[in-house]
Amino acid sequence: MTKPIPRISSRRNGRIGLRKSGRRIPKGIIHVQASFNNTIVTVTDVRGRVVSWSSAGTSGFKGAKRGTPFAAQATAANAIRTVVDQGMQRAEVMIKGPGPGRDAALRAIRRSGILIKFRT
Repeated sequence: MTKPIPRISSRRNGRIGLRKSGRRIPKGIIHVQASFNNTIVTVTDVRGRVVSWSSAGTSGFKGAKRGTPFAAQATAANAIRTVVDQGMQRAEVMIKGPGPGRDAALRAIRRSGILIKFRT
């Protein structure tokens, strides 16, 4: 007969973890990677931990439409919506890549109400 495996920790004595809405992030870094086929927007805190991200594929665009400026605009809006709810007011923007979504993503970031600063 096999012995039952003892439970080491339970929910009552273990820490569940941080709640997403409980984090307040006043400043962050927005990384925009714009290629000819896709645009990826990643929002991190100042230490580099990813807070939110989005790509044109996860925003619902398929095939060649992922490389368009409109897809980049929607992608940036999706990634930034969650961090604005968490209290982000200022951000540094790092843009990488030659794609057509560079300017459109930057316009969407400016329209979100976050004060931006460029980092090289």
